[in-house]
Amino acid sequence: MHQPNNFSRILNQLAAISSASSTPKRARKVASDSEKDGKQLINVVVVGHVDAGKSTLMGHLLYELGYVDQRTIHKYRNEASHAGKASFAYAWVLDDTEQERARGVTMDIARTAFETATKKVVLLDAPGHKDFIPNMITGASQADAAILVINATNGEFETGFENGGQTREHAMLLRSFGISQILVAINKLDTVGWSKQRYDAIVIQIKNFLTRQAGFQSNKCTFVPVSGLDGDNLTAKVGPDHQLNQWYKGPTLLEAIDALKAPKRMAEGPLRIVITDVFKTQTNSISLAGKIESGDVMAGDKVYFMPTAVAATVKYLTSDTESQCDQMCCGEQGQFTLTGVFEPDTISTGHVIVAGGPDTLKPAKRFLVRLVVFDIQIPIMKGTRAELYCHSMCEPCTFIHLRSAINKSDGTVVKTKPRCLSRNMSGMVEIETDHEVAIEPYTVCRALGRITIRRSGNTIAVGIVEQTLA
Repeated sequence: MHQPNNFSRILNQLAAISSASSTPKRARKVASDSEKDGKQLINVVVVGHVDAGKSTLMGHLLYELGYVDQRTIHKYRNEASHAGKASFAYAWVLDDTEQERARGVTMDIARTAFETATKKVVLLDAPGHKDFIPNMITGASQADAAILVINATNGEFETGFENGGQTREHAMLLRSFGISQILVAINKLDTVGWSKQRYDAIVIQIKNFLTRQAGFQSNKCTFVPVSGLDGDNLTAKVGPDHQLNQWYKGPTLLEAIDALKAPKRMAEGPLRIVITDVFKTQTNSISLAGKIESGDVMAGDKVYFMPTAVAATVKYLTSDTESQCDQMCCGEQGQFTLTGVFEPDTISTGHVIVAGGPDTLKPAKRFLVRLVVFDIQIPIMKGTRAELYCHSMCEPCTFIHLRSAINKSDGTVVKTKPRCLSRNMSGMVEIETDHEVAIEPYTVCRALGRITIRRSGNTIAVGIVEQTLA
């Protein structure tokens, strides 16, 4: 999937729009979400082409950090061996469903948490298979930083990066969701004898792509050689006799994760909790998972689900990095139990929880969007049907008006009412979803204002919401 060289410039133009001032909130027990018990909170998504070894890498990391005990790993090794998948034992730490284990691929977002010296990390293991790109988008939309896993095995890197694999698309999607920090784990180097030449060749290609096409800054791209299966260079330096020690003096994977910086959050903004999963709905209570994208919430708060405007009261909060708590702040993910009166199918993934009344986020169907078009084969025209992705939501949509085509270098209008937007172009368009959705302008809430457009299984454009129209 080849993207335009100006993608970086246009994305930066989109993101440069200043955020609107937020409404002051009432006093809370915790004033800031920047630290938890003296450690910064950061959400990290793990992405990469299928078979790059993402789940094995992170499962082994969790084992070495003590989050998975020896008895559990021994059990997984026996079960994996009996299933003819002996090398999948560490992957099963995160791939815990029967279907994922049978197919040997991650299908949904696996979420776990661990700590480094200075960070509390919520880890989101995203699927790499092309069929599950929508799930990968959901994971990327919740993340502050990313780990891109590359398979160094001869032929495998080329398949994932050069021959239509998901490495490029994943990197482009990460940047379109505002992720600016990326840690590239060059995995399976043990399969090429820890070759420095192979490592250097991969780094050159990936770095050129990330900086020249995907829009990442060079100083925010970190490269780490690892073996997820053997556990080399994950949490500790390799021994003096190890081949890697002869040419690599950089950080371990854990040290590189610890060096990631938590972003500035909308801690003082209005409450916005994006629902990422619904576990159980009863007539008088609901349990769900979500991420706080703006503001904070406490047990006892009255809230509303948008776009349905269903009222509820927060009963229990359980953060991913803690046990049950009284308050959760911007940036945190966890589980929420709320009480109220709930009709079947009125609350689902992609809905947003707000406070202060349902009018604080007005649902809409029609939006003005500043769009960057990818390297598509079929141009976008009035009437084009697609799927709109925003935070954890996916909704069918229609391009109902192409307002203008925009100059690639300075964002000025070069043509009003163009007949179409073709590959590598950018423009202002009006999009209408089939149903009302909880989306806001980027200047109000960044997470609710970034969108991705897909059609026929391919990402065709990304953009930001300028205005809700109706």
